[in-house]
Amino acid sequence: MTFGRFLLVLILLAAGFAFAVWRGFVQVPDRWNPWAPLDLREPPNLLTGFKLRLLEGDRALCEQALATSDLDYQAVPDSQPEPTCPLENTVRIRGSEVRFNSAFLATCPLAAAYVLFERHGLQPAAQAVFGQPVARVEHFGSFACRNIARSNRRSQHATANALDLAGFRLADGTRITVARDWRGEGDKARFLREVHKAACRAFNITLGPEYNAAHHDHFHVDMGGFRTCR
Repeated sequence: MTFGRFLLVLILLAAGFAFAVWRGFVQVPDRWNPWAPLDLREPPNLLTGFKLRLLEGDRALCEQALATSDLDYQAVPDSQPEPTCPLENTVRIRGSEVRFNSAFLATCPLAAAYVLFERHGLQPAAQAVFGQPVARVEHFGSFACRNIARSNRRSQHATANALDLAGFRLADGTRITVARDWRGEGDKARFLREVHKAACRAFNITLGPEYNAAHHDHFHVDMGGFRTCR
């Protein structure tokens, strides 16, 4: 059998298996079923990105996913606060296992990705480095009807599909900020680098101080259409 035919057989077998799972002829655990709702309590796997994309235009599926989290949120009706910045399938996040310096708007995929980031990245990093959890997350906001700096392209902030993370406060009151602690050598800098890595795993795009001067004081995270970790 030539390599081309072998590859074709593999593709056909994979397609047949996927069809059997979709129709329910073959049972697999939900976390490995592409069409099962995303459970945010489960560690991310190869299907997580696909399941996050399914949330984009499906409020019902969004509710199912967010129901598996501790997120304190409120669904926001679709609207167009400014002519070129429509808000669709968004929620207002008021809190979670941590407090925020203020509530913020987020698309459903961004909200779900944030939950994955906090549960499976941020808090494990805090426990590993400091032996205690993060109690408060400080951010610079999410929705802003504007272009990318020095560009004609709309920012992901224009649809509340991005969030700027600026700092973290631990349970004992210790405060860690990107602006002050990123370039250090101690535990705070090590923690921020672990948080940056976790953000890269959870979100499609993560931009930090190493990207450019505009990001010297925050991690920009968003759910845009391609993956970048800088």
